[in-house]
Amino acid sequence: MFDCCLYFNLNVLTRTINRIWEEAFQRLGLSPSHAYLLRLVLGEPGITQKRVAQALGLAPSTVTRFVDALAAKGLLERGPNAADARESALYPTAAGQALEAELDATGQALFQRMRSTLGAERFDQLVTTLREAQAAVAGQ
Repeated sequence: MFDCCLYFNLNVLTRTINRIWEEAFQRLGLSPSHAYLLRLVLGEPGITQKRVAQALGLAPSTVTRFVDALAAKGLLERGPNAADARESALYPTAAGQALEAELDATGQALFQRMRSTLGAERFDQLVTTLREAQAAVAGQ
């Protein structure tokens, strides 16, 4: 019945992937979304919330909630933004930095697991197709 339904099939895949990612990051006490935001800040200390929202495709209000949650856990903090005093910048704390290797290892393990499960070529094609489709749909 739903063989040709993009909405249904994409949501089924999304729920399955979410379960796998949630289990993987649960041991670090983070949701996948929080983990990816923290990885972004670790990779670019001083990044603005606006840039985080753009990079992760999230609404600014969602990023604010995620930043608040990570700050409450002591993993990142807001600080001055040298480029624009109207907007704060995000920096990892020492506790956040201490998670960097585990976050990277978890991300790499998930990448390898999915690439192995789907096959390297199929995995690479799927990721490319999803990125292209997102860009096309967003550009409508």
